[in-house]
Amino acid sequence: MATTATATQQFMTTEQLLKDWQGHRNLTRRVIEAFPEKELFEFSIGGMRPFSKMAVELIMIGGAALKGIVENQMEAYNEKAFNPTSKEEILKKWDEETEVINHYFGQISEERFQETFNLFGEYEFPVYENILYFVDNEIHHRAQGYVYLRALGIEPPFFWERF
Repeated sequence: MATTATATQQFMTTEQLLKDWQGHRNLTRRVIEAFPEKELFEFSIGGMRPFSKMAVELIMIGGAALKGIVENQMEAYNEKAFNPTSKEEILKKWDEETEVINHYFGQISEERFQETFNLFGEYEFPVYENILYFVDNEIHHRAQGYVYLRALGIEPPFFWERF
C-alpha cells in the first residue's frame, strides 16, 4: 500500500499577485491614453461618469489603501483630493500611484493577507479580498472605458495585452 504525502501549495505568490494587478494597471493606462482629451472628461453613456472620473477613482484607491493597510490606519475614501484637468495630469498621477502601490505592497507580510482590515472605514474583509476588490473594480471600470471608446469609434487596446 502506497502512502501519499499531502502538502499545502500556494496557488499564487504575492509577487505574482502584484504582477497581475500591475498588468491590469498597464492596460487601464493604455485605455486612458486612447481617449481624446475632450472625450476623456466629457463623454458619457447612459448616465455613467466620464472615464476621467473613473480613472480618478482608481488612482485614489490603490496606493492610499495599501498605505493604510501597512500603517494599520485608514482614512475615509476621498476622491475629491485629486481634480485633474488634463489627460497628462491623470497619466502622471497614475504613474506616481503605481510606484506607491509597488512600495507598500512589498511591505505586506504573508500573514497580513489573511488579516481582516476595515478598508476606508467601510469594507471589513481580509486584506487579500480588499486587494482583489481593487483589481475587480479596475476591470469593471476599464470595461466601461472600452464601451466608451467603441462608441467613439476608437479601437481599444487588446484586453489580453496587459504587460
